[in-house]
This record gives sequence, C-alpha cells and structure tokens, in this order.
Amino acid sequence: MPILQMVSLAAEEGAGAGPFLVGGGIMVLLVLVLLGILAFGKGREHS
Repeated sequence: MPILQMVSLAAEEGAGAGPFLVGGGIMVLLVLVLLGILAFGKGREHS
C-alpha cells in the first residue's frame, strides 16, 4: 500500500495516537536526553 493512501486512511479514521500522547512521549524523550547530558557533564572539568 502506498504511503499516500495510508496517510489519507489515517486522517479519515481518526483512530491513531492522540496529540497529547504523542506530545507527552516526545517530552519524556527530551527530558531523558537532557538528564543524560547533565549526567555526562557532571564529572567533567570546566574548560
């Protein structure tokens, strides 16, 4: 099935992941990346 047909079907169905679910998942991912960066830089000397 071509991607354009799948996009139009997804738009018509409305039974996908809600915008709050997608936004919440992305926010969790970004917070985890931020915590990883802070943990990585914690033991390093300042230049």
